[in-house]
Amino acid sequence: MTTQPQARAGRPRSEKAEKAIIEATLDLIAEGLGVAELTIEAIAARAGVGKTTIYRRWANKEDLVVDALATMREPLPPLAGESVRDDLIALLDVVRREVGHRRARCVINVAMSEADSPKSVGKRFFKQAMEPRLTAIRRVLSRGRANGELDPDLDIDMGLALLSGALIWFGRWGPEGDLPEDLAERIVDHALEGIARRA
Repeated sequence: MTTQPQARAGRPRSEKAEKAIIEATLDLIAEGLGVAELTIEAIAARAGVGKTTIYRRWANKEDLVVDALATMREPLPPLAGESVRDDLIALLDVVRREVGHRRARCVINVAMSEADSPKSVGKRFFKQAMEPRLTAIRRVLSRGRANGELDPDLDIDMGLALLSGALIWFGRWGPEGDLPEDLAERIVDHALEGIARRA
């Protein structure tokens, strides 16, 4: 008796649907649709699912947008803790990779531009995605100030603003297209010229 080969197990249907919904949401925002104009109907049509499929997973479109934005995050890298410069480059490069491509830049710019909206997708995204990265940069700067790599009088908040502000500027208002791969290194080196400990 010949046995029939077993069919390969594919992704669960719910996982495929969820991925389609997330991608549809990001695509619509990347095409310039603001969060206020975005509708569950449009997302469902683009994803090829029913509205009830979306509402089974998310209570409202704001929750869906925040979760969709979160899929673009990378985990923070382990830091060697031996060099302020190396650790800062590692941290900034994570953000560069997250927002470095044209589609991702467009999506995040649209979301952040609506930070003052009633349900504040931008603020929720900032708290979920950006605050942990800023906290990690702050720790590296504080360590460098304490161990003598950086100026002992360094204003940590100002150092944080110099580093993160430069990256945000390139992400929102810099040249169109993908961000250059050496951007994090260039930002850190320029900033360290001003905040490194003087001989």
